[in-house]
Amino acid sequence: MGFSYCLNTSTIRNEGVSVVDAIDIAADAGYEGIEPWVAEIDEWVAGGGSLVEIRDKAADRGIQIVNLIAFFEWSVPEDEERAKGLEEARRCFEMADALNCTYVAAPPFGIRDRDVDLFSVARRYGELMDEVAGFQAKPLLEFWGIAQTLGTLGEALLVAAECGRPDTVLLADVYHMYKGSGHFHGLEHLGPGKLGLVHVNDYPASPGRDTITDADRVYPGDGLAPWAEIVAGFENVGYEGMLSLELFNPSYWAKGSVAVAEEGLAKLRACVEHK
Repeated sequence: MGFSYCLNTSTIRNEGVSVVDAIDIAADAGYEGIEPWVAEIDEWVAGGGSLVEIRDKAADRGIQIVNLIAFFEWSVPEDEERAKGLEEARRCFEMADALNCTYVAAPPFGIRDRDVDLFSVARRYGELMDEVAGFQAKPLLEFWGIAQTLGTLGEALLVAAECGRPDTVLLADVYHMYKGSGHFHGLEHLGPGKLGLVHVNDYPASPGRDTITDADRVYPGDGLAPWAEIVAGFENVGYEGMLSLELFNPSYWAKGSVAVAEEGLAKLRACVEHK
């Protein structure tokens, strides 16, 4: 069983690097996929670019646009805010279809700092699924370890089970599993095809789990993550999709986007292929 490799553009967030530049950087470094952020695509279009240019660049370079990183309030209890969130979701899915993108992330945006009943969150995820059912792109249910609600894989499994939509797929993240649960159990409860994408990264010994932030993420293998256990967990559920390198480390940005993309892929391969 083998994985393919994807670059989340947050990893190379250097000034002056456009979403189209990021496609070239990913392709030159040896990645098969890319995860751009909706905000970066909006910036490209606002500057006179087009979605067609992004789509064609990716096709020309043999890069799959795997997932859009989006932030819309699908899960909030307030009806008015949720209606606006679903409107933004439709815009993001229209964008994804125009880019031939497979997924759009659906994290707990708007409830990360709130304790919200999970069964109501599950019902709203079902509503989101229905809202975007006509698009080719599919939503990825994402949990954030920093969130008070939908902060663990276990909570995501509940939402997936209770939303009433059998085609729900999840996005897992090494950092968020560590931050939210402190362990990497739970993957064994996923059925075939239920894991749509994996974000990969590592975490240092310091700062500790209580205070660590996204900016503290490090290259795979440079931290404490138990890679043999993690990779075995993915393999045991039959996952053969993309491993997407997602970092937010300012010290890496200072090295330059090309160097970080190359070093990140080399270290990720070392963890996965020589576990």
